Amino acid sequence: MNTITKHVVLLVLCLITSIITAQEQQKDSIANDTIPYRANGLKIDRFEETKKTIVDEERDFLKQEVETINQRLDSGEITSAEAEKLKKDAATKHAANIEDRIAILDAKINLLKRNPGVEHIIEDEDNKMSISIGSKGFLIDLDKGKKEPPKYDIRTTNKLLFAIGFNNAIGDGQDLSNTPYELAGSGFVEIGWIWETRLAKNSNFARINYGFAFQWNKLNVKDDLYVVQDGDNTTLEKFPVGLRKSQIRMTNLVVPIHFEFGPSRLKDYGNRLRYFTDNKFKVGIGGYAGVRLATQRKLRYKEDGDFVKEKSRRNFNSSNFVYGLSAYIGAGQVSLYAKYDLNPLFKDQLVDQHNVSLGLRFDLH
Repeated sequence: MNTITKHVVLLVLCLITSIITAQEQQKDSIANDTIPYRANGLKIDRFEETKKTIVDEERDFLKQEVETINQRLDSGEITSAEAEKLKKDAATKHAANIEDRIAILDAKINLLKRNPGVEHIIEDEDNKMSISIGSKGFLIDLDKGKKEPPKYDIRTTNKLLFAIGFNNAIGDGQDLSNTPYELAGSGFVEIGWIWETRLAKNSNFARINYGFAFQWNKLNVKDDLYVVQDGDNTTLEKFPVGLRKSQIRMTNLVVPIHFEFGPSRLKDYGNRLRYFTDNKFKVGIGGYAGVRLATQRKLRYKEDGDFVKEKSRRNFNSSNFVYGLSAYIGAGQVSLYAKYDLNPLFKDQLVDQHNVSLGLRFDLH
């Protein structure tokens, strides 16, 4: 009797387990079939919301285009009759845009409704990308942002400034032939970010350049001399042993300002104007002012059979405030560049020395 009871109980348990498993599988199947529908439903809802914003967007585009036409009319580029025709054409175009964009969305909505369980990659309004992945309808939205119409005229642009070349320092009664610094070994590097603004409304001949830049001015001292600071005095003295390298370097942060002159090429795209200075002659005159960030002395020599490399960071009585004159002449992005520090290299010295640089300047748009 006990054996029969055990078998009956075991059979009932197996039956219950089978029923529960079947029910769970059915629930999972329903859930898996529902999620793609839900994913497509999210896309359809978003398309419906986008349709509501299309009219407002096209109205804004039309308003900006009309403002551009009015600017061209005020500047005398077009006549009143031409302006009226352009405005009517713009209104017709944006009305057609509204109709076509809504029709495209309606077609996408119908596609999703007809294929609720099928994976799709659909590019929707405003360059948004919707991707449905896998049987569970995993949804990814990649929003590239709203596309804005181009600005008709841009008076201010920006560019990267990079300059490199020779560097030296001269004082009273000195020139580059008898300076205590090497001509070939001394150099400078300048890197910064520059904004360029057109001065006239309808001409790009005159511009002003302004921004910020880091300057590294390096001087290699010759004849086994090295820079020595003794209180308020900074001198060049003979090193006890032969020097393989004797160098002083200043790092500055400056604000350069230049008035630039030169021709440019105007290109009218209809909905925007652009000025180009590629391969065009230019000349810039101005200056700079800023602060010294650091001064470093570097020595290399051999002592007792060992090679020694020595670095010293102190002010060495360097001028804390730097300012000077600079100019360049060239074509396109490349110019011959010169700058001269009006502040002395070392302050409160018997003989003032001034940093002078000559090299190439690259304005990288």
